[in-house]
Amino acid sequence: MRVLVTGASGTLGRALLPRLPAAGFEVRGVSRRVRTAPGFEWMVADLATGAGVAEAVAGMDAVLHLASSPGRRSREIDVAGTRRLVEAAATAGVRHLVFVSIVGVDRVPYAYYRHKLAAEQVVAAGAVPWTVLRATQFLEFIDQLLHAASRFGPVIGDRAVVAQPVDTGEVAEKLIELLRAGPRNGIVEYGGPEVQRFDEAVRMWRRARNSRRPVLPLRYPGRLGRELRSGGLVTAAQPTGRRTWADYLTDTYGRTGTR
Repeated sequence: MRVLVTGASGTLGRALLPRLPAAGFEVRGVSRRVRTAPGFEWMVADLATGAGVAEAVAGMDAVLHLASSPGRRSREIDVAGTRRLVEAAATAGVRHLVFVSIVGVDRVPYAYYRHKLAAEQVVAAGAVPWTVLRATQFLEFIDQLLHAASRFGPVIGDRAVVAQPVDTGEVAEKLIELLRAGPRNGIVEYGGPEVQRFDEAVRMWRRARNSRRPVLPLRYPGRLGRELRSGGLVTAAQPTGRRTWADYLTDTYGRTGTR
């Protein structure tokens, strides 16, 4: 099976690409810039403009759509860009499109999440058989978030927010499983093995880094805060991933963050 991977140079793409040939797939990566890597075919395409998209999907059996833009171009790339990809894939005769989304896009009132939900709807309304994988936050993302939250000294955040961080490599393995299973024309959710409060994750992160930064509580207001505190970012879906926040901290900083 020939598989096109959008967003192939991103965090999930870098974890996924080496696994696909090992699983027996022929792989074509897509990026907005010219890239080379042994064992992969690379093409340049831009979802924001549509340039190169038709050429990229030509001859492909399946598409793994990972590309996303959490910033100001979110609507342009995640919604309009997904529509361009779906239309090009239908014309090319692609038999399965797997779209990576986020657990909570249907609950958490956040602009980027609204755009991801709209992109899901574009995929579902298209002519290509499809599967949506909603994953919880990547372990790397939680680490990056805590670095950003502490850039002024204290770690700032809502102590009661709960999340369910998941390993990127395990999400990649889940995508391969879904690719092999064929289109579901439905949504699959996948999360990490543990649900953690923000303050618990921060305590472990501080210990792992031997940091004395205090936590500065900031209660998020309105419906956004309510959804984040009540589990809008977590899922009860089984099976879950296996790699924990403590495992990630040990691998990254040499300590688990536990006592």
